[in-house]
Amino acid sequence: MTEYQKMISSQVYNCMAPELDVLRRETARRYRRFNRSEEEELLTLLQEIVGELAQGAFICPPLYCTYGRHISLGKNSYINMGATLLDNAPIRIGANVMIGPNVQIYTAAHALAADERIQGMETALPVTIEDRVWIGGGAILLPGVTIGREAIVGAGAVVTKDVPAGARVVGNPARILPANTGR
Repeated sequence: MTEYQKMISSQVYNCMAPELDVLRRETARRYRRFNRSEEEELLTLLQEIVGELAQGAFICPPLYCTYGRHISLGKNSYINMGATLLDNAPIRIGANVMIGPNVQIYTAAHALAADERIQGMETALPVTIEDRVWIGGGAILLPGVTIGREAIVGAGAVVTKDVPAGARVVGNPARILPANTGR
C-alpha cells in the first residue's frame, strides 16, 4: 500500500514520502496561480484545485490547501478569504454553508511521540460540515470533527470534538452555548 493510499484511508502514513511531496507541490502551483489571478479566471482555476465544487459554491482567494482534490464544497456554499484547508483526508462541506475569513480546517495530525513525529508519521481524519452551517472568522476545526446541520461556530473557536446539529459553540476549546431564543 502506498503512503497516499494509507493517508486517504486514515491509516498511519509518512507525510514526508516523495509521492506526497510531488502532489503537494502540484497543488501549491495551482493555488498560487488562483491566488493571483483576475476575477474572470477564478472559478475555472478553483475547479482545477478542489475535488468537487457544486453550483453556486465559491472560495475567495487567497486559499491554501494541501492536496485540494479531497475538498468538496456543496451548493451555494462560500468560504471567505484566507482559508487554510489541510485536506490530507476528505473535507466535506455541505450546502448553504458560510465560512468566515482565515478559517483553518485540519485533517492531519502528527504523531505525539517525538521520534515518530520526526520521522514524519501522521494520521488524517475527515472533517465534515453539514448543511446550513456558519463558521465565524478565525475558527479552527481539528481532525475528525463533524459540525452538525445549522450549527454556528463562533469566531476564533477551536473545535476539538463534534458539534451537534443546531448548536452554537465558542471558545478554546469550543463549548456549547445555552439555547438562545433571540438572534
